Amino acid sequence: MTARLRFLLACTLATLLAGCAQPLVRPVAVDDQPQTFWRGRLALRVENTPEPTSFFASFELSGQPGAGELMLSTPLGTTLAQLRWSPQQALLRNNGQTRAFDSLDALATEATGTAIPIAALFEWLQGRPAAADGWLADLSQLEAGRLVARRSQPAPAAELRLIIEP
Repeated sequence: MTARLRFLLACTLATLLAGCAQPLVRPVAVDDQPQTFWRGRLALRVENTPEPTSFFASFELSGQPGAGELMLSTPLGTTLAQLRWSPQQALLRNNGQTRAFDSLDALATEATGTAIPIAALFEWLQGRPAAADGWLADLSQLEAGRLVARRSQPAPAAELRLIIEP
């Protein structure tokens, strides 16, 4: 393979990969609350019957409980879903479609397969305990960039693990 052909292949590959990239759009702070942002990886396991289900993704969480955005993507950066919420709306964007939901919980359930406590995540990620229906968060490893939350009730049981990037 000649150097010129290798160069052309490298340029083509770079162009194709760049076409998959999407710009990061962060929501604006609301009600003079501080803007927050976390990035990392998440794993969600739901003990469904007859078979448990698992979900793995990279994530970017920004905003606040009342208005924010959660981006879920593959390790290569392809967007799986974009969740956006505000006091007026809760939107899910995936597969080129945007759908509206009545609440943040309904939005999270549709995106992940179970009701994950997105509003409580903001408190947990800041090291503060927060009540979330049936969920208990272990904040002991937060300084090391790890958060584990478990739900036993209501069924099905679920476990959410986050690894936060510095």
